Amino acid sequence: MSPASLHARTLLLAAIGLTAAAVANHLVARRTERRHPPSGEFIEIDGVRLHYLDHGPDNDATPIVLLHGNGASSDDFAIAGLVEALAAEHRIVVFDRPGFGHSTRPRATAWTASAQAALLHGALQQLGVHRPVLVGHSWGTLVALAMALDNPQPAGLVLVSGFYQPEPRMDVAVFSGPAFPVLGDLFRHTIAPALGWLMSGAVFRHVFAPSPVTPGFAARFPTGMALRPSQIRASAADTALMIPSAAALEPRYGDLRLPVTILAGTGDRIVDFGRHSRRLHATIKGSRLIAIEGVGHMAHHNATFEVLQAIREQVWNLAQTPLHLQASGERSGTHPFNKGPRTALVEPGTDKF
Repeated sequence: MSPASLHARTLLLAAIGLTAAAVANHLVARRTERRHPPSGEFIEIDGVRLHYLDHGPDNDATPIVLLHGNGASSDDFAIAGLVEALAAEHRIVVFDRPGFGHSTRPRATAWTASAQAALLHGALQQLGVHRPVLVGHSWGTLVALAMALDNPQPAGLVLVSGFYQPEPRMDVAVFSGPAFPVLGDLFRHTIAPALGWLMSGAVFRHVFAPSPVTPGFAARFPTGMALRPSQIRASAADTALMIPSAAALEPRYGDLRLPVTILAGTGDRIVDFGRHSRRLHATIKGSRLIAIEGVGHMAHHNATFEVLQAIREQVWNLAQTPLHLQASGERSGTHPFNKGPRTALVEPGTDKF
């Protein structure tokens, strides 16, 4: 066989193999979606079909909106126990951000934190959710910050394990590839899902480290949903847009005039505690910083009680502050109850929530 014939045969076999992999991954993704059907409702806004959970009483209590991190979905907060615990007294809305879970992500839009914030703000308006406390984890903290900076709607922020400062990161270069057209599409439809399954155990251990992966997460996190080609693209795009989103928001952090609670584990190996959470605390006047000793990036799983306490404290404080004083605090630059020691170092407890 001539070299030219051998080369042509190799290309043909490669094309057949990649096509077979793409078909197999498509079938696996559809089967995974059938096994993990939507557990909430849908709202159509600006050409995006958003999936969301809406639980708890429709009363006068401050509503709470939960915004998940990269690679996850609304399931993440449910697995951690936050949804059930908070829904006993408050209306809780948890979105699948664009491209994650069961939400769509039109490719024509660059889904920066500000673009996602505008979309979700419109969705909240349609759902009749007014002056919520926004709780963001990881990438979701950028969306929460953008929502608070771009409109006066949110009543408060609880930011957990967030990335706030635009700094170079090796993982951005490594994991952004599937977001790009053609070669990225080829990779996410063929090789990426299998690689993801092979790496998933190590990735989860790294994200949780130095804390252990919780049994609930190990048993219930829908890994197959995260490794569908569509969500691989969404995750890669969020990775690529993380630094630009932080760069666009960072000059405005000092303009925030609402209660802000910042929580993070001091052992976080994904986002450095000192360079991000501590620095954000120093930038936002009157903010509160809760450093959870020795916990990693998944603080809402490994220190659920502390995260719940921070959310409940902020909601309780808002309930004690009349609206006209809240507005006065926002105008003056210091919220009425943002006084006293604003930094706390705690160890993760085992209290029931």
